[in-house]
Amino acid sequence: MSIASRIEHRGIFITSIFYAIAGILFLVLFPLNGYAPHLGLLGIFSLCTAYGLFRMRSWSLWLVMILFVSGTVFAIFTLYTITFQNLLYSIGAIVYLILTWISAIYVGAKREALKS
Repeated sequence: MSIASRIEHRGIFITSIFYAIAGILFLVLFPLNGYAPHLGLLGIFSLCTAYGLFRMRSWSLWLVMILFVSGTVFAIFTLYTITFQNLLYSIGAIVYLILTWISAIYVGAKREALKS
């Protein structure tokens, strides 16, 4: 029996995978961007959120909302400062912004499924 067949809420599981991938990418990019502290913080919060969502904990909703605000500010500021000079960063920031908004709306709508 696969893990995907045992999961009740596949949307929350997919959201936890998004936060895990985002957290790993932020921590990988942390040393490559001159040790920008906000990348490390976003990475740690993303990994904690992924764990909380995977375990269906109610406190993960708070981390999702924190990442919603901080991720939105990070992505918009990144787009503003590089002004599409680096196409790869611009596309990554736009994708991260869109997925952050979709994840926050989805988890907010399904918050009753999260246990304490």
